[in-house]
Amino acid sequence: MDVRLPAANGRQEDGGAPPSERTPPWEEHTVVVVGAGVSGLGAAIRLRQAGILDVVVLERSAHVGGTWHDNRYPGAACDVPGHLYAYSFAPFPAWRSSLPAADEIRSYLRRCATDCGLDEHLRLGSEVQEARWHEAEARWYVRTGERRYRCRFLVTATGLLSEPHVPALPGLATFRGAAFHTARWDGACDVAGKRVALIGTGASAVQCVPHLAERAAALDVYQRTPPWVLPRLERRVPAAESALYRRSPRLRRLARAVAYWTRESWLLCFTGPLHRVVSRGVTALARLHLRCRVPERELRRRLLPSFRLGCKRVLLSNDYYPALRRTHVSLVTDPVAAVTEDSVITRDGRVRPADVIVFATGYAVGRPALARRVVGRAQRRLADAWSEGMEAHHNVMVPGFPNMFVLLGPHSGLGHSSVTLLLEAQLDYVLSCLSHLREHRLAEVEVLPATQQAYSADLRRRMRDTVWQSGGCRSWYQDPRGGHVTALWPGSVRRYRTRTRTFRAEGHRTRAEP
Repeated sequence: MDVRLPAANGRQEDGGAPPSERTPPWEEHTVVVVGAGVSGLGAAIRLRQAGILDVVVLERSAHVGGTWHDNRYPGAACDVPGHLYAYSFAPFPAWRSSLPAADEIRSYLRRCATDCGLDEHLRLGSEVQEARWHEAEARWYVRTGERRYRCRFLVTATGLLSEPHVPALPGLATFRGAAFHTARWDGACDVAGKRVALIGTGASAVQCVPHLAERAAALDVYQRTPPWVLPRLERRVPAAESALYRRSPRLRRLARAVAYWTRESWLLCFTGPLHRVVSRGVTALARLHLRCRVPERELRRRLLPSFRLGCKRVLLSNDYYPALRRTHVSLVTDPVAAVTEDSVITRDGRVRPADVIVFATGYAVGRPALARRVVGRAQRRLADAWSEGMEAHHNVMVPGFPNMFVLLGPHSGLGHSSVTLLLEAQLDYVLSCLSHLREHRLAEVEVLPATQQAYSADLRRRMRDTVWQSGGCRSWYQDPRGGHVTALWPGSVRRYRTRTRTFRAEGHRTRAEP
């Protein structure tokens, strides 16, 4: 698909740019992408493949990779097959493991950036301070610390897992030891021989607890809600198998197709008319896994979730439960009340000494930091538009924010498969929209509020009977205020791809080029 677009022409209409923005030079580009993680790099690659070469990618870090660059805690790994996590347009045949470790994915993303010619488009160490829509010019003005950009189209690709959440515990500022989030792992902190307090029992905790238990003198794991844990069915990929994938793209595509349809079938556990029946079978497997790994009845009771399997993220691990059984590891289920200079205090008043505190407390999903810095039509911030919960038409376009596309934002997570699949469908939709603008000589496009409202109402209706909404838990899938699930797509990847295959102008406001 060739969707070549003219570069920004630098014209100044009535009013021009705001006076405060006239002085610094503005770099002109067709597209500015914010974020160089999986979604941002994927966007830049697909735009280049479609013939749109006037693209810059702004990344606040000094490296590409996004979440996979940030998460360097020991044991960090992916829960979906590598063949399914890699881009279909940039496949990788040589994963060392069927479920790749974080360092493999980091290397893959760096290789993609170089091999696909993105180095000249990357602006690393460039955190966006503000992106503001200028109505008269139909342009976005984007400011970073030292540089200014002016563009026709803005693509936000920061995802939902970019802002670590650290609870505001009383006394935390007085703690004299090292304290950090798993997404900001302190590689200089050696936990050998130290007393470690790990707060949280989500995905990152389940992966790093076995490694901390190996080195720490004492490890206290503070659990608010126990997760459902299934066996991690992982295998090393033999060199001979990787060689076959290199020589035979057809075989590699077959492996990807098998993984795709296997993961699509997992949806039966979470939604659909049979999901309660199927879920009971999977729950029985999770209970058996817990019983086999934890023979102690009391510890097993404290590790058994009270909500339905799938309401929170289902975790995969073979060594988490055994690590909790070690004599120097304690599972603490009383809520954390405060922190002192050298200890953690729980609500029951017990004081537990600590030299290091590790927060495995997830991300601020419902309120992305970038949303406070994006200003659309009528000077309205994206954070205000999302004050009652994140919404986007086809999970990509937001009313009041013309020529802006959100990648892996609202309703873009998957509880059963790889988000890369949803991302690729979103990229196809964006390119289809840009092609429509070029063919009809349109300067801008914006989804109408009524179109968005109808779409959101449909998603809420479909989400109502899923385990994510009705499974008896509170999770990061749900908006912190309204309680609606805003992070996940409530259906199959196939259904989403069908709905976003082609951009349709109905329900959108457009404006012709002058």
